[in-house]
Amino acid sequence: MKTELALYQALISINVPEQKANAVIDALENDMHSLLATKADVTALRTDLVAELKTGMSQLEVKLTIRMGVMMSAAVGVLIAAMKFVH
Repeated sequence: MKTELALYQALISINVPEQKANAVIDALENDMHSLLATKADVTALRTDLVAELKTGMSQLEVKLTIRMGVMMSAAVGVLIAAMKFVH
């Protein structure tokens, strides 16, 4: 509210017609309500991002565990085959 009043007074002081000054104030107010994020918007976005990050990390952890298991199984298989080949 303070910003709108200060802007209105500034426009009137430089001889902008009252109708145009009100149009500028209305346009600014409309843009501020539709384009700018509020603290609640940022908090909700942060919560969503954290949840998505945790889900992604869990999926990567499962993939890594499976890959490590496959690699260990392959290594043991190669070692067993090498031991049988040597004897």
